[in-house]
Amino acid sequence: MSFEAPVVTVAGSTDANAPLVVLLHGRGADESSILALAEQLPEGPAYAAVRAPIAEGGGYAWFENRGIGRPVEESLAETIAWFRKWLDEVAPLGRTVIPVGFSGGAAFAGGLVLSDPQRFAGLAVLNGTLPWDAGLPVEVAHLAGLPVFLVHGEQDLVIPTDLTRRTWDYLTGDSGAATLARRDPGAHVISDETVAELGDWLSRRLHHLETVGAALVGRAETVAWPTLPDGLPARAGARPLVSWAYPQQQFSDQSPHELQSALFDRITRADGVNVGESQVAVPGSRAFFLAEAAGPAEAFVVAEENEFAHLHPLYDTSLHLTLPNDLAADAIAQGWAQPHMHAGTRKSPGFVLVYGPRTEAEVEVVAGIVEASRLYALGA
Repeated sequence: MSFEAPVVTVAGSTDANAPLVVLLHGRGADESSILALAEQLPEGPAYAAVRAPIAEGGGYAWFENRGIGRPVEESLAETIAWFRKWLDEVAPLGRTVIPVGFSGGAAFAGGLVLSDPQRFAGLAVLNGTLPWDAGLPVEVAHLAGLPVFLVHGEQDLVIPTDLTRRTWDYLTGDSGAATLARRDPGAHVISDETVAELGDWLSRRLHHLETVGAALVGRAETVAWPTLPDGLPARAGARPLVSWAYPQQQFSDQSPHELQSALFDRITRADGVNVGESQVAVPGSRAFFLAEAAGPAEAFVVAEENEFAHLHPLYDTSLHLTLPNDLAADAIAQGWAQPHMHAGTRKSPGFVLVYGPRTEAEVEVVAGIVEASRLYALGA
């Protein structure tokens, strides 16, 4: 594809350093229609709606152009390169960029992020899918540390069901992304409720970046667990079923009660740990506090109370706790945890749900994960 600068319409801030929200439209629409979203989204960022190069082999409407004679991987790679040339000129490294895509634009936004997760500060997929057969990396924890906003319409007949289901499962599971997911009762449209929730998500993400900063996205090359000398082993079996909506809870493969009790005893024997009632956990949870702690605010579930973890009730058996970003990504990648949907927006980027232990050996591993969280809170 020969480079020709895309057609772009803009709104919002004119500050060249302001966060940039890139709006990507769907099939049959254009940059003007998608830019109308900016009127209902937060003030502060710059908004840029980019016209798709439909005539150049499909453009953003990836899912509608599979199998039309040109390899999808080649077409998408060229479109990403075309787009990135423009993006890197208007938003050099260091400027916050969040792509928001609807329908075919969502597939392209997902392709951008999958191809270079560190380049972006978030992703919104509205009534769309990821570009599954385009040769992009979709490994476990590939998007760890990255907040994602995901919406699927329950009556949406435009996007193939197999693609939306696969996208939903990956973004709320193995991707490691902190995915705030929403099932809209409508069809292939952006509802007022979706826009309101998207606006809130954007506001919280940008505030978090301004006050806390960006986190590592993906897995670090080397990870050293201070509490597990041999490193974190892989957890056997598939991930348990966990709720995608708040409150986050574990619904399957729970810990036997005697093992949950053993884990509780291990945690409470650690120096300085007190037990009490959490301000944020579901009723029946037992929260763990540190009387003296020197760790950063991001090391706590509730920083004002020095609550660094809590253990959910017997019907659930999982825990919530906070880890340094590299350890959180490793816990996700090895199958022991998944991020909270508010990690990186309302909560620390290392805020995760850790699955309940099923064997005595797993009690030791989970206790090691909790101890790493305690050390983080201590500032050790």
